[in-house]
Amino acid sequence: MSEQQTELEQRIERFEHMAKADPENEMAHFSLGNAYAQGGRHAEAAGSFEECIRINPDMSKAWQLCGQEMVKAGWEDKAVQILEQGYEIAASKGDLMPRDAIAETLRSIGKEPPALSEEVAERAEELKQSGAFICGRTGKAGTKMEHQPFRGPIGEWIKEHIAQETWTEWIGQGTKVINELRLDLSREEDQETYDSHMHEFLGVDEAGISDGKSG
Repeated sequence: MSEQQTELEQRIERFEHMAKADPENEMAHFSLGNAYAQGGRHAEAAGSFEECIRINPDMSKAWQLCGQEMVKAGWEDKAVQILEQGYEIAASKGDLMPRDAIAETLRSIGKEPPALSEEVAERAEELKQSGAFICGRTGKAGTKMEHQPFRGPIGEWIKEHIAQETWTEWIGQGTKVINELRLDLSREEDQETYDSHMHEFLGVDEAGISDGKSG
């Protein structure tokens, strides 16, 4: 087994432990789903994303990833149901990236995205007109952060995309991560582990940031 595979297995084990210890922790299920997906364990990934959706039905990204993993697992009929429902949720909240990704996945299996109901279309328009700040992770209206939580492009991305309420939630979750994994943040590798969990929890778009698209 390569070093990369070993590291992935260790991440899966950590997230499995977190999900089992705290079954209502959506971050644990979301992170576990991502780790399973990276390991090609698509059925298990879909199951983890389903748990995430159960806990937070407004999380558009979880609907997107759940449907994609179901397709990869060969569960197309179930995937269509998840993707169509996720499409409406993403559209109603103005989450354009998950909405478009869901549409693309549906078309890849020969299905067209569903026509949006009048109610959903009206809700999306009301949200747009309200000018409310919508948290990029939860999909809910929240308070825009006044300052970056820390310096650098990732701190800037968090300020622009993450609500203050979600950041406060991460502080509590981060304390759990430190305690459960016994991290010593004075050690570089432990700081990297902490940062990895933070990025998973917040849905930090590291690729977009590295391409200079943090705004």
